[in-house]
Amino acid sequence: MIQLLFSLLFTEGAVVFLLLLKTPLRKLAIMGLDRVKRGRGPVVVKTISGTIFIVLVSSLYSMVKIKRRILDLNAVSPTDQVLMSKHLLETTLLGFLLFLALVIDRLHHYIRELRGVRKSMEAAKKQNRGFEDGKSGGSEERKALDEEVAALRAKVKQLESESEMRERDAKAAEANAIALRKQSEGFLLEYDRLLEDNQNLRNQLQSVDRRLSHSDSKKIS
Repeated sequence: MIQLLFSLLFTEGAVVFLLLLKTPLRKLAIMGLDRVKRGRGPVVVKTISGTIFIVLVSSLYSMVKIKRRILDLNAVSPTDQVLMSKHLLETTLLGFLLFLALVIDRLHHYIRELRGVRKSMEAAKKQNRGFEDGKSGGSEERKALDEEVAALRAKVKQLESESEMRERDAKAAEANAIALRKQSEGFLLEYDRLLEDNQNLRNQLQSVDRRLSHSDSKKIS
């Protein structure tokens, strides 16, 4: 039994060593522990641990009995010394086995949690990076929209200035047209007046001609 306990102790020590060092064998050890903790594995492990604990308690009880016998007899026999040493060695090995089993369980648990935390951090970093990229892309898009809005505003101002210039030109043309119309009306009035004066002069000439012709006819007669 001592040899079996030493073998188990060295095996657990090797597993702890593999879990502590970051090597390819560490992944194999973690995969093996994952399989052990699946299905009926936990029940088997608890059964073995319970058996080892019972054997440990039995060895401790045997040591207490031997100690009491030594105290009662006030003498130590070679057999009691051998049994005491044997039980002490078994108790020590069994205690280390349970302790290393607990260490292996905790190391496996913390390694799994650490991997989950790392994956969560990587996912958060990727999400943050994507958010920053989206933000930078959004800022670039917003900058482009701002430039487009500024260009449209400049174009609107230019069109407003052109519209104002055309409105002023139209008002000036309308004023010129009104002035020309008034001038043409003045010309028409002047033309009518001239026609009337011309007609009056013609009438006067005709009357003068008639008078002259009338006076000439009298002289001849």
